[in-house]
Amino acid sequence: MAHNAGWTKSAFASLEYIVIDEFHAFIGRERGQQLMSLLNRLEHLVDRTERPICRTALSATLGDLQNIPKSLRPNGSLSCAIIEGEDSHDRLKLIVKGYLNAVDGDETEENEDGEDARTAEDDICDELFHSCRGDYHLVFANNRNRTETLSAKLLDLSESNSVPNEFFPHHGSLSKEARELVEERLQKQALPTTALCTTTLELGIDIGKVSSAIQINAPYSVSSLRQRMGRSGRRGDPSVLRVLIAEDELGVNSDLVDCLRLELLQSIAMIRLLVAEKWFEPAETELFHFSTLLHQVLAVISQWGGVRADQLYSILCERGPFQQVTIEQMQALLVKMGEDELVMQLQSGELVLASKGEQIVNRYTFYAVFKTPDEFKIVNDGKALGNVPVDSMILVGQHIIFGGRRWKVLDVDVTKKLIRVQETTGGKAPKFGGSGMDVSDRVRQEMFRVYTAGDYSIEVGSKKIDFLDEKGKELFDEGLSFFRENKLENNTFLKRASKVHILPWLGDKVVNTLLVLLKREGYEANAFGGFLEVEAAELDDVRGYLFSLIDEEPANPCELASEVPDKEIEKYDGFLPDDLLNEGFGRRAFDIKNALDWIKKQRDLHLEKES
Repeated sequence: MAHNAGWTKSAFASLEYIVIDEFHAFIGRERGQQLMSLLNRLEHLVDRTERPICRTALSATLGDLQNIPKSLRPNGSLSCAIIEGEDSHDRLKLIVKGYLNAVDGDETEENEDGEDARTAEDDICDELFHSCRGDYHLVFANNRNRTETLSAKLLDLSESNSVPNEFFPHHGSLSKEARELVEERLQKQALPTTALCTTTLELGIDIGKVSSAIQINAPYSVSSLRQRMGRSGRRGDPSVLRVLIAEDELGVNSDLVDCLRLELLQSIAMIRLLVAEKWFEPAETELFHFSTLLHQVLAVISQWGGVRADQLYSILCERGPFQQVTIEQMQALLVKMGEDELVMQLQSGELVLASKGEQIVNRYTFYAVFKTPDEFKIVNDGKALGNVPVDSMILVGQHIIFGGRRWKVLDVDVTKKLIRVQETTGGKAPKFGGSGMDVSDRVRQEMFRVYTAGDYSIEVGSKKIDFLDEKGKELFDEGLSFFRENKLENNTFLKRASKVHILPWLGDKVVNTLLVLLKREGYEANAFGGFLEVEAAELDDVRGYLFSLIDEEPANPCELASEVPDKEIEKYDGFLPDDLLNEGFGRRAFDIKNALDWIKKQRDLHLEKES
């Protein structure tokens, strides 16, 4: 549309219906904003603003259905009907298996025979090798590094057993040819194939029927788990989902996260929400998406050759999907684009592409608005420890987990993509640090409910369904015992050694908010798996500071965002003015209202106990 508006107008002149499959994958994301903007611009181009083109959205994992019309037709120019399918009676075979890493064991440790000590990952590979060979499976390993590691170990197992390799990685960093080879093997089903993948095979690609979906460690979200489960059990067969959870053996220095077995607990909570309540995460519909707005400004100017600022605001914001954006924010964006030589204004008042804007628009990469997370190099004393994709908040002074060790962040160099760290003490690093993607309030609340009830089983009619194997039950019992021994049903602040732990049992936005508020006060605070820990602090001091926030003027998301060094998450964030970058990041990362509501609730409970 940006490069050949005339052909587009002719080709789509008689278009009457648009069907969007897997609509949940678009809502609240860059590609969704781009799609809705394209559809709106298309209606404007073919003169259908008064008689809008019908849009139909399909999905099996939409949460909060009443808000879907707003995402499908942001300007409300056409009424929307919601058609819900009948209750599903699909059959599901499910098991969660637990695995244990020996205390202080890692891949470099040797046993008495001089061989590398076995890890939980080795046991998981054995399970995959013996249960998947000879058939077709998808193994979701959550991240690229684990995908490659498991694939390499399974290749070694195949060679050592003198059998053909049937295990292949599939992720976005592989070449198109390598990915298509795996997809072809799954489609043709001439040769047994197990694909070890990230989110690349979660939806969209037709790979035919697989015998089972296997999730390694806690999934990212309930909706993601549903999509992965749905990849198996087609053509009348039951869906088969296996979840394999590795936890560390507990020792005297074990972290709170490991003591509570949060990796297992989060998986249990998501499974219960999926199976028992058929709940899925509601989409983010209040984000600004300034990066995608900048992209669409360039696209509209390229399409028409020259456009006035008020016309851009009308097309993209008033009638388009960027309904959250104010006139003042649009003005600030256009001024910065002019300073960066992306656009320039003629004497007539029209905006046209400037030199750098033309370069961006004419690249083939311009068509996609999403990008993969930037990889930062982790450096300690001048020595590179490795690379890590940064898709969550990193603060100076924060502790991160890398290579099984705990590191303190000394500096974040956004320009050079470097994170300088030093090794720090503080006990054994927690195995589970969270996923990098936002875990919702509802999931963490379900985790709390499971431990409060002391029961993870799922009620189906008059029966209770147990879905953990024996090792999984042992791990659950360990976490439950720790929960009860420390009276965590009623204690959200816990002092262990020199650390104060804060357990909100709420989503990552609330945790991010509490973390930055603590660091602004000078506390050395960190967050792992949805919990916070404050180094070298007294419980009464930390609790008292948080309680004092109730009587103060609330911080705003922009203020908190200004404390975060790397906020460039979306593709064109680097071109945004600082105020808009902070506003966009603040709305994405923080939840001040719910954080303060939680603090107030804790203060009221504390005062009630003391009275």
